[in-house]
Amino acid sequence: MKVVKFGGSSLATGEQFEKVINIIKDDSERKVIVTSAPGKRYHGDTKVTDLLIEYANEVIENEDHTNIIKEIISRYHEISDYFKLDDSVIKLLKDKLINLAKENYSDNEHLMAAFKAHGEFLNAILLNEVLNSQGIKSIFVDPKKAGIIVHGQPNDADISPDTYRNLENFDVPEDSRLVFPGFFGYSQDGSIFTFSRGGSDITGAMLSRGLHADLYENFTDVDAIYVANNHVVKHPQAIKKMSYREMRELSYAGFSVFQDEAIIPAVKGQVPVNVKNTNNPSAEGTLIVPEQFLFNPSNEITGIACSKRFSALYIHRYLLNKEVGFTLKLLQLFYKYNISYEHMPSGIDDLTVIFDRTKLDKTTISNLCHDVKEVLQPDYLEWIDDYAIIMVVGESIAHNVNTIGKIIDSLTNNNIAIHMINQGASRISIMLGVQESDADEAVRQIYKKFFN
Repeated sequence: MKVVKFGGSSLATGEQFEKVINIIKDDSERKVIVTSAPGKRYHGDTKVTDLLIEYANEVIENEDHTNIIKEIISRYHEISDYFKLDDSVIKLLKDKLINLAKENYSDNEHLMAAFKAHGEFLNAILLNEVLNSQGIKSIFVDPKKAGIIVHGQPNDADISPDTYRNLENFDVPEDSRLVFPGFFGYSQDGSIFTFSRGGSDITGAMLSRGLHADLYENFTDVDAIYVANNHVVKHPQAIKKMSYREMRELSYAGFSVFQDEAIIPAVKGQVPVNVKNTNNPSAEGTLIVPEQFLFNPSNEITGIACSKRFSALYIHRYLLNKEVGFTLKLLQLFYKYNISYEHMPSGIDDLTVIFDRTKLDKTTISNLCHDVKEVLQPDYLEWIDDYAIIMVVGESIAHNVNTIGKIIDSLTNNNIAIHMINQGASRISIMLGVQESDADEAVRQIYKKFFN
């Protein structure tokens, strides 16, 4: 049995819906379908999720929301008209959309989560109607019925262990497909909570684990996962097979196919993941497997990822390495400001702390730097925004002593300075810190070294 998730671009129009239907028809093992909200139809279009956020904000501000409801429902109406569905389908969706504004919510965070979730919720209802109209027997499944329980914050939910116990008892019928909306679950009190990032991917991975799928197929708008970003490297090679560990490392550093946490449920369930293209379903795509099944990696490295979302705090103090409690004091300041850090490479007199700057604001940075000066009294302190991290990943790296030397040569021979280098404990990834302005060229030179 396969769980199949379709992204927003795959479910944005009637034409795209038709491709999805053909993909489902093509394989009777594709039993469980996970939907995203309708994405962009063309460059400059607005995703339905963003329209729902606008709708929620208008309700919060007690503004008229007649026009935004019309705009949202028109997206579903276009698809319904394409398949000539009965008008009762759109009436059902419109009623659910209107009733959102009439519900009572404990606060605006709960309201926002409920509104956002309805992009997937309504699209799952619509896809179920389309499938049945095309002679494919299917059943819409509300996550509440399946027992998908979450906890945490309304817009940053975590999967509860109860979910997997509930899914163990959930039957997948032999003669029907099941259509689940992605992106959300229900708290213990019945409130809708959404996942923060990669929401529908998380739902697909969760169902793959909970329902013991043989394969989790994730359909998007690319033929495969590529060795490097094709906006940086022209025509990069496709990755045919990679391990979970490699995917996690690359996702963390900027691979956009998955958020780095999105496939963890599939990893824990040991379910292989196949990334495929809705617009070219015959392409093999990329298979992501447990590392024990990746016996002979075909290349010395598997992928190169780069992220420019980082900043660094550089601290210099003589005899830093001899002062007991220095790092503890620094961590206590991070705790004070509710800051998490990404990496902390150090020397005998120097320490650099790397942060995800998307999680910080200017006031917090200013206050933190002030307190570091007061508490730790460094000889020199600098906040660096011009910082990028490049991750070179491959299961083979752990067994090849020459890889790190080749990477360094590819950069230094092209006058690219390396500000930080670190090989993780797993030994399958090498992390490099460079100036943001050098990042793209660094990726190109590393790619050239290993693939040209």
